[in-house]
Amino acid sequence: MVSDTPLIELRGIRRRYGGQNGAPEVEVLHGIDLRIAAGEFVAIVGSSGSGKSTLMNLLGCLDRPSAGSYHFAGHDVAELDADQLAWLRREAFGFVFQGYHLIATESACENVEVPALYAGMSAEERRQRASALLTRLGLGERLDYRPGQLSGGQQQRVSIARALMNGGRIILADEPTGALDSHSGREVMILLRELAAAGHTVILITHDREVAAQARRVIEIRDGAIIGDSAAPFGGAQPNPAALPAPSFDGMSLQGAGWSALGEVLRSAWRVMLLNRFRTALTLLGIVIGVASVIVMLAIGLGTKQKVLAQMASMGATTLYLYAAQPPEGGPWGVLSESDLEALGRLPEIDLFTPVIGNPRMVQYGNASRDIYVFASNEQLPAIQHWPVAEGRFFTAAEDQNLAPVVVLGHKARTFFFRDEPNPLGKQLLIGEAPFEVIGVMAEKGRESGADYYDEMVFIPYAAGRARVYQDIAEPEYAALTAASTDQVRAAESAARELLLARHGREDFQVDNAAAKVQAEAETQDSMTRMLGLIAAVSLLVGGIGVMNVMLMTVRERTREIGVRMATGARQRDILRQFLGEAVLVTLVGGSIGVLVGLIGGAALLAAGVPLIFSLSAMLLAFACAVGTGLLFGYLPAKTAAALDPVAALASE
Repeated sequence: MVSDTPLIELRGIRRRYGGQNGAPEVEVLHGIDLRIAAGEFVAIVGSSGSGKSTLMNLLGCLDRPSAGSYHFAGHDVAELDADQLAWLRREAFGFVFQGYHLIATESACENVEVPALYAGMSAEERRQRASALLTRLGLGERLDYRPGQLSGGQQQRVSIARALMNGGRIILADEPTGALDSHSGREVMILLRELAAAGHTVILITHDREVAAQARRVIEIRDGAIIGDSAAPFGGAQPNPAALPAPSFDGMSLQGAGWSALGEVLRSAWRVMLLNRFRTALTLLGIVIGVASVIVMLAIGLGTKQKVLAQMASMGATTLYLYAAQPPEGGPWGVLSESDLEALGRLPEIDLFTPVIGNPRMVQYGNASRDIYVFASNEQLPAIQHWPVAEGRFFTAAEDQNLAPVVVLGHKARTFFFRDEPNPLGKQLLIGEAPFEVIGVMAEKGRESGADYYDEMVFIPYAAGRARVYQDIAEPEYAALTAASTDQVRAAESAARELLLARHGREDFQVDNAAAKVQAEAETQDSMTRMLGLIAAVSLLVGGIGVMNVMLMTVRERTREIGVRMATGARQRDILRQFLGEAVLVTLVGGSIGVLVGLIGGAALLAAGVPLIFSLSAMLLAFACAVGTGLLFGYLPAKTAAALDPVAALASE
């Protein structure tokens, strides 16, 4: 800065308020002309309502003039955007307020660190510099005290330390002794004189003429106009060789705190949550209930779906039945051969298969005899029917190949023939004219709608059945096959149909399956799962609205803090990040607790016999939705905070 360029120069500055929505326009400043050189100690004195505080807000770039120009170190301030003004405030100005304006939740050291935080200084460097400043001002033993634990004079010294944190080239002190006793007031004035002697430009706003008289230059303002200036003969712009230089506009950096301050944002947010435990707990409750509900409801839906599909599979929902039939165009009935079934069994869509011959035959044991459906199949029948053996065992593939005369009884058949026998295994049962040894008893299956009553049947190996019971039947009557999974039932049917068409050359067969039943049930379960998920999502939405309400309340309660942060160099995006970080932290904590509560609640339901399947994707989705809810519902309050006018925010109660 050259010697003839003042640090601050106001030309014809006017400031008007109102004039909108029918409100009358009021002009507070009337054409102010003022030049202040670097290193000056200036007192602006005037009575209440004279316009001195408005002038200070303009000088500190907290407000913009309605008319006139403001040049700082030769640069027109009107050309600076919001971020550039924030840079100028944090690099050039340090504010000392009558009410101290310290952040109640932060310690003395953390309050002093605030301007350096927005300047992008590292945490360690911030701590060291803040500690050094407070020690220099006699508060070295009170670094971790909060404002409520300090006297008025001590709080004002913390405010002065904060003003010096980024260098404090220009100290703007608004009634710095107004709220202090006489002793503390004298100490503050001594500090200001020492700062002026060290080259700081000190601009003191006061109504007390005795305080103003301690400055080297006194400017008197009345009714928005300067009526007296003790440096008037010299133009008020005498440079001081010891003055600290103005910040360089050429090296202006708008990076500010950036995301490097995220840890500080989260630390501050965590402290606010702890200090407002009850309100935080109520806010968290909505998020916890929402996340836990989503996890448990979706787990119930998935568990119920799997259980129903498993039950349907046990009732043959994945089973295809293949019959010989007459072609649609007429002609002889088709024939299913064992080679057809072997070819079908090699299809990748087919898991298991068995040929079946089944007809009523006379079955006898001792004096008990009855016509019973004798079911001849291979060893895969229990797996195809999802039907376990209750006693003994089922026959093997080797026994089938060796024409072994063995038989497995249905539950009702066992009761009929061996009512008084404690163990039927090893007994001989006469089927037709052939004896068969009982080797097992099937579990009770029950009757299906429209199906044969399997519990009344007896089961013999397919080859042995053809050789010993069904000598007159050359080929299987039908075949039972299972698809590889419930999702492949239709694919298995199509593959089987294409294979048989290729082998037979005509459609002389029929394929039946339960795919429609499976699909309908699966769609029903999916709908139920979606409904449960939507119900749970509503509770998460309610929790998000709770976050928004609390954050709006927080913004109102901390309006002055927002003004202080802006005065110390915070950009709008810094304020947005501060409050958005708090909203997200609430939902992060609530989401984490919600996942834990959901797992505990699900475990309790599992213990009570409720079918559940926990899904990692559902948990991640619920957690992501919680964080997204914090971002969504926290954005409006955060944006409201960022859009506050610094002057109005500082003046709030």
